[in-house]
Amino acid sequence: MTLKELFAPLGQEAPPLPVRGLTQDSRRVEPGFVFVAVPGVPLPHRRPLDGHAFIPEALRRGAIAVVGEQDLTLPVPYARVADSRQALALLARRFYGEPDRALRLFGVTGSKGKSTTAFLLHHLLEGAALLSTVGLRLGGEARPPIGHFTTPEAPEVYAFLREAADRGLREAVLEVSSHALALKRVEGLTFRVGVFVNFYPDDHLDFHGTPEAYFNAKTLLVERSDLAVLNTSLPHLERLRQRPHLLFGPGGEVWAEGVREEEGLRFTLHTPWGKREVHLPLIGAHNVENALAASAAALAAGVPLEKVLERLSGFPGVPGRMEVVQEKPFRVVIDFAHTGKSLEAALRTLRSTTKGRLLLVVGAAGERDPRRREDIGRVAARLADKAFFTEEDHRTEDLGAILEAMARAAAAEGGRFELVPDREEAILKAILEAQEGDTVLLAGKGHEATLERGQEALPWNEREVALKALKLRAEAEGSSPREGGA
Repeated sequence: MTLKELFAPLGQEAPPLPVRGLTQDSRRVEPGFVFVAVPGVPLPHRRPLDGHAFIPEALRRGAIAVVGEQDLTLPVPYARVADSRQALALLARRFYGEPDRALRLFGVTGSKGKSTTAFLLHHLLEGAALLSTVGLRLGGEARPPIGHFTTPEAPEVYAFLREAADRGLREAVLEVSSHALALKRVEGLTFRVGVFVNFYPDDHLDFHGTPEAYFNAKTLLVERSDLAVLNTSLPHLERLRQRPHLLFGPGGEVWAEGVREEEGLRFTLHTPWGKREVHLPLIGAHNVENALAASAAALAAGVPLEKVLERLSGFPGVPGRMEVVQEKPFRVVIDFAHTGKSLEAALRTLRSTTKGRLLLVVGAAGERDPRRREDIGRVAARLADKAFFTEEDHRTEDLGAILEAMARAAAAEGGRFELVPDREEAILKAILEAQEGDTVLLAGKGHEATLERGQEALPWNEREVALKALKLRAEAEGSSPREGGA
């Protein structure tokens, strides 16, 4: 594509130079790229970086054109727009040849359970592409996630969809965060089905400011979907139901009855297409909600009920979501729980199936809502027999201050805890302390492949660290670790 063709919708004259790519990150600019200067996002704990300040760097790296919101005179073609983020998405869609036209898109949003629901839906559809915070799937190929965001920036989204379409895939499932919707990372996309799993008003207030703004961001997915799959527990349900919809949960059209935890989850699935017994090999009753959401979306898209049942029973799980590393003599579980609410759900789930003590390794992220630290400390004190407070992406914040905030909250609840700043050491301590019948929960990192210390993003694999600790314990005891699945 030429620059003239790319800029045509903006009403900006430009020479017919070949465009090799576009990005909002000046560090990724290469010769022949278009750089889109995006204003920074103001957060209470971090000074925003305005992309306009990085235009000189982009030019040094070979940018042949720039898009921005300010009135500037540059030595290359410059398109001034009212909204750089919107322009970034629409230009990315144009540059990658509108790949969404060749795909049926399924979007999944919600406060909790997005990743599990997206993975479940991808599994039910068979052969679809998947873009998730946990990882990517292109047919049978698995890839690590793009960056640290649930939903990457628009150029990465459209590049992924282009590759999916070029491979001949017909469907794609996207995990869509409230940040992505508010920041227009999926601008230009229309979803065949949009799934709104649930809503907890106290999440992400550092970004959205108010529960109302947070909820309104989530509803953008509903507005851009041909059919909305909605939880009956959602607030403002009457408003959401103004669009074509399918309800799941109590009182809905797709609902569960007789839930019991037997080798995973078993329940009776009621749908407009019939009712059947379901076996889902996942830990935790909260996963029934995720299964209902995914099943409703798949059924609405035309997947036969019998196929849904078959695929649910063979679901392999989600990396870093209640992922069992070892079952016996004590259980080791990895989970992404990184807020007070999600940690509480994880601990309550594990408590119901733990004969011995419940040991917890957990941290709280830096440059995120500081209220999370106290929430996590309180929950850990109430529900774990002992907690090891440690690092979890403290970034440029002081790790000691984060741990002290968690410790104060835990101490006020009378909890038992230990401060172990190094996460690998904390995991080893917990595993060495575990006894037969105990459960060790490693919370907060889940699937993530990096650990952020200062300005560095260091390679990290929670499962490998846990297996290393189990091996060290086994060597000390003269036995061998027993790796197992959920």
